[in-house]
Amino acid sequence: MLRKEDVQSDWYVIDGDGLIVGRLATQIATVLMGKHKPEYTPHVACGDHVIVVNVERVRFSGKPLGHSDHPYFTNKMFLRTYERYSGYPSGRKVLTAAEVWKRHPERILREAVRRMLPKNKLGRKMLRRLKLYVGPEHPHEAQRPKPFPEHLLRKCGKQP
Repeated sequence: MLRKEDVQSDWYVIDGDGLIVGRLATQIATVLMGKHKPEYTPHVACGDHVIVVNVERVRFSGKPLGHSDHPYFTNKMFLRTYERYSGYPSGRKVLTAAEVWKRHPERILREAVRRMLPKNKLGRKMLRRLKLYVGPEHPHEAQRPKPFPEHLLRKCGKQP
């Protein structure tokens, strides 16, 4: 059993260019929870930090549309919806993934990962360890991030 004081967390970096959102999110959630470690303990945040660069270039599976704004636009980006509710009557907003991508491209991957983590305080703590950046640069060079484990990245479905 791992105790909170004994947790050693590493930093990993992933280039999201061309990776499929759902498959990438499952592997990120696994690392954030710490399930890839032999000393995994469910009630302790024993996961690692994950940095994802080029998050605007992740893709959905589906038929490519050849869109001018995004080379990875597929038909599923127009079928996938995200909902918000303000709490007021008529306060429900429904946006497609294409609309969300135009304003905040990092929210697509963050929502996918958030929905795969535990729905409690520990899950919120795990989500804070996820760092998403548009473009190839990130400010975490001082932490000396390692490349994401190859055996996990192989399952993410990079396609041309």
